Amino acid sequence: MRSVYIDAHTQLVGVLGYPVRHSLSPAMHNAALRKVGLNWVYLAFEVPPDALPQAIAGMRGLGIRGLNLTIPHKQAVIPLVDGLTEAAQRVGAVNTLFWDGAHLVGDNTDAEGFLRALREAGVEPAGQTVLILGAGGAARAVAYALSQQACTLLIANRTHDRAELLAKAFHAQAIEMTHEALRRIWADVDGIVNCTALGMTPDTESMPPVDWNLIPNDAWVCDLVYRPVQTRLLVEAQQHGLKTIDGIGMLVHQGALAFERWTGCPAPVAVMRDTLKRSDRR
Repeated sequence: MRSVYIDAHTQLVGVLGYPVRHSLSPAMHNAALRKVGLNWVYLAFEVPPDALPQAIAGMRGLGIRGLNLTIPHKQAVIPLVDGLTEAAQRVGAVNTLFWDGAHLVGDNTDAEGFLRALREAGVEPAGQTVLILGAGGAARAVAYALSQQACTLLIANRTHDRAELLAKAFHAQAIEMTHEALRRIWADVDGIVNCTALGMTPDTESMPPVDWNLIPNDAWVCDLVYRPVQTRLLVEAQQHGLKTIDGIGMLVHQGALAFERWTGCPAPVAVMRDTLKRSDRR
């Protein structure tokens, strides 16, 4: 693995967000770039919402090779690009920008990254009934991914109107996120995906309303929260003998897909995962 040396030939990639200084993406991507021997560097740029058009113009003018986008830019960037991949169109959000010749294209690697994380953990979701907890951007990517696998989708959210909107987009069923409403469907689920912030640092004791005694013994539970990696939801699921998938997998695989878009090189997934785990302990 070569050391970092920035010179006049160094190529630039990075992430735009606001805030973004907490991001683990620079550590993950720079480790991957070193592993494959590219003279590239990945930086985090804190860009306020009203400065996003100038930032994208800067990408074009400076020849930046690729960018990731995080909150609050995933939808706002759509009018600023030259085209969208099918995944970005269906999800309605962009987390990766790449060049197709002279055209700047918006992609969404969250959906495919989520599927890769499931399959890496030994879960094949095709045809299953899956409960998605939450109705934000992450939930939308998960819903798109699972809809492509002919899954039956149930969507629960504290704001029922948002659950209804997401359910309508993906031919799913909306459910109120209450113990009473969820009690009626637990026995039917094959998988559960937490796309909310419940359980995220510093509020690590919070978790969605789950009745473990009603969930089938062969169900799986995925939590997209990765700080901490082992959330209360996953710990309790493990205690009840259920298969669990933590949020590191999706984070790694969505990043690996972006890396491959930009560089044309296979992503060193193991290096990226190890770097994330080390960075999370700091």
